[in-house]
Amino acid sequence: MQQEKRYSDLTEQELTQEIAKLKEQARKAEQMGMVNEFAVLERKVQMARAYLLDPQNFKKGEIYEIEGAPGEYFKIEYFKGVFAWGFRLGGDGSEEALPISMLNELN
Repeated sequence: MQQEKRYSDLTEQELTQEIAKLKEQARKAEQMGMVNEFAVLERKVQMARAYLLDPQNFKKGEIYEIEGAPGEYFKIEYFKGVFAWGFRLGGDGSEEALPISMLNELN
């Protein structure tokens, strides 16, 4: 059995192919009413997309809108790889990590 590569080891082309494959699996899971499977696959898409982005394009101390959560905002404190660590504005103040692919610049 072949061991799967980590997203961090994939090339840009391989990541793009993986994202397309995951989106197709998510579409099928949604059609079949497999809500939990759909959510897991959507999260995997977000993770793979994060590896296509450059963390240096995001800034510590800046506030970003959270993709998929309209009206929710995230302030970045620091980075670990493709994860931005910080807290949600208006939240309980607890620290959390989000893949940078989930963060959208404010207009």
